[in-house]
Amino acid sequence: MSADSRTAFALSNPPGLYDPSSNGYSHVAAVAPGARLLFIAGQGGEDVDGRLPAEFSEQARQALANLDTALKSQGASLQQVFKLTLLIVDHDEHRLREWVSEANRVWESGHPVCTLIPVPRLALDGMLVEIDAVAACCEAV
Repeated sequence: MSADSRTAFALSNPPGLYDPSSNGYSHVAAVAPGARLLFIAGQGGEDVDGRLPAEFSEQARQALANLDTALKSQGASLQQVFKLTLLIVDHDEHRLREWVSEANRVWESGHPVCTLIPVPRLALDGMLVEIDAVAACCEAV
């Protein structure tokens, strides 16, 4: 695997495992040697003023926008994210579908590998989702 901006990592869904694309993730991410890794702390659905929308889908959309802002501060983009940890308060199939819809807006194909963890609460009252991410870039620091 070469280390340019298009191949800092490769995503795959090996034969013998079900196709997870309808649930918005891939099974495997292989990072190229020499790629620069970015570790982004959990991003919630609060806006720049700390306000949280009441709806899960709006928080998921804002959390992705916050993740994008953090990545852009390092010269990266959401397309360079290969690993997510997704924390969802009171997770159910409805919230999963809403998450997948938001993830599909960002990653039309090649969804990052993802671990979804249902939780009873997050750091802030009313916070419904938090997204922790790892991205791979090829440019040196």
